[in-house]
Amino acid sequence: MSEHATYKGAGVDIDKANFFVEKIKPLIKTTARKEVMSGIGGFGALFRLGVEKFKNPILVSSTDGVGTKLKVAQSMGRHDTVGIDLVAMSVNDVIVQGAEPLFFLDYIATGKIGLEQSVQIIAGIVRGCQEAGCALIGGETAEMPGFYAENEYDLAGFCVGVVEADRLIDGAAISVGDRIIGLASSGLHSNGFSLARKVLFDDGRLNVHDAVSGLDESIGTALLRPTKIYVKSLLKLFKSFNIKGLVHVTGGGFLDNIPRILPTPCCAVIRKDAWKIPSIFHVIREMGRIEEREMFRVFNMGIGMIVIVSEKEAPDVMEHLEILGEKAYILGNIEKSGADKPQVMLI
Repeated sequence: MSEHATYKGAGVDIDKANFFVEKIKPLIKTTARKEVMSGIGGFGALFRLGVEKFKNPILVSSTDGVGTKLKVAQSMGRHDTVGIDLVAMSVNDVIVQGAEPLFFLDYIATGKIGLEQSVQIIAGIVRGCQEAGCALIGGETAEMPGFYAENEYDLAGFCVGVVEADRLIDGAAISVGDRIIGLASSGLHSNGFSLARKVLFDDGRLNVHDAVSGLDESIGTALLRPTKIYVKSLLKLFKSFNIKGLVHVTGGGFLDNIPRILPTPCCAVIRKDAWKIPSIFHVIREMGRIEEREMFRVFNMGIGMIVIVSEKEAPDVMEHLEILGEKAYILGNIEKSGADKPQVMLI
């Protein structure tokens, strides 16, 4: 070797990484909360919980990624929305426990830092944090040449929230007769993309820019629509109503997610005609000849969040959700389970 080896020569540009951090600092500042004690750049991020505000606080944490939806973003050369997805997947998990998301951290792994692409990703993360009302308090960008193909990257996110112990939502209060309310999703959100990509794109069936019958936009645009964040609406709902249970409809769809909060003697009965399933799900089902049960186990089918309340409160909750700008539907009710009933029934 005729020249001295350097990290930059091996593919990792520390100067570019530092420039990237400086470039995104103004964006990150827009998500600050008063409890944030440190700026970006320290070894650890500092956040003052302010325990004097709580009697018995419980911290709720969640971590997730965006999955193979990133392949669609990379095929389209559009990276400004996947950051929203990243935040949404964690904050929506935190809010279903009744917790307010406090702060978020991101992890971006790539073969080579592309400044424009990386800034777009962070801009999406910032938008997601703004929608959720949480602070982007820190993160990591890992440049790993030889590990990822050109322009490829992966994302992971981490969120921490807090809830008073007596306000924790865990489904224990759910009982027979309760109503099941569904909040509309914005599309696939960030689940089921391995199946969707297989039936839509394998063997060159479609290109992300193709128009498809039944959709008023390209298939790639429909798939890339960012995950809806329900945090602010639900926090307002908590102030006025006794929410018995919440379900973030993610991987596992209706059939695997709803049972996670149901007490043993309860069965959720869902009427499939209670809402109009968005066209993108019909396209995927028809192109893949997928059975209906599989669709409801993989995808959200147009319902991204489920709220369970008493029969008495259901009308007022529905009215309140409409005021908050949410599309809400009475999906069904809670019945007593039995040997002949699964925990989720689709009728």
